[in-house]
Amino acid sequence: MRKYSSEDKLRIVKMVLENQRSIYSVVATEGISRSTLRDWIRNYQASGSKAFQHKGWEKRTSTEKEAAVLEYLSGQGSISDICKKYKISSTFTLRDWIVKYNGHEKLKDSGTGGTPIMTKGRKTTFEERVEIVQYCIKHNHNYAETAEKFSISYQQARSYTVKYEEKGVEGLQDRRGKRKSQDEMNELEKLRAEVKILRAEKKRAEMEISFLKKLEEIERRRS
Repeated sequence: MRKYSSEDKLRIVKMVLENQRSIYSVVATEGISRSTLRDWIRNYQASGSKAFQHKGWEKRTSTEKEAAVLEYLSGQGSISDICKKYKISSTFTLRDWIVKYNGHEKLKDSGTGGTPIMTKGRKTTFEERVEIVQYCIKHNHNYAETAEKFSISYQQARSYTVKYEEKGVEGLQDRRGKRKSQDEMNELEKLRAEVKILRAEKKRAEMEISFLKKLEEIERRRS
């Protein structure tokens, strides 16, 4: 999976908006999903080039989340419209809030809630990194929430998840210096770790399917 810099994202979005390339062409050649590209475009239209700057911890109160969800459910705009209005970086984030709200799950404040943000991080074991990635994937790649839960830095939460998605569980091993021998895995340990994270990915997929069904139900009620 290719990692795109803020400059790459800005370049691609501008090409689409200036009609130099079509969305179809970009999706086909750049390896970007259509939903991701639309998120980039919407975020750029809402915030300009600042949309692609690293934001770190993005705090959202439960009240803000509920307001966005209720506006969508009451028909005041599409998911894309609501994300643009509230400057929500991904449609998947809003979708996750809607699923939780419809499931009568309380929407919690995100961010640090007054707890000091860890910027330097801390040492983690391989087992901890597996747990971190599992949680992050299961919770819609919410790096801020993951970092807070495991008392690590935002960058660690993101880095571990990206490494797993690029290299699998091998990417979660610490191969620095003399620690290599301590972190080597046999095939059984590797398989167990992989299965653990795959279960989280399956759970995430099941939640998305459930969400789509709920959306269809909402649309039927509106028609």
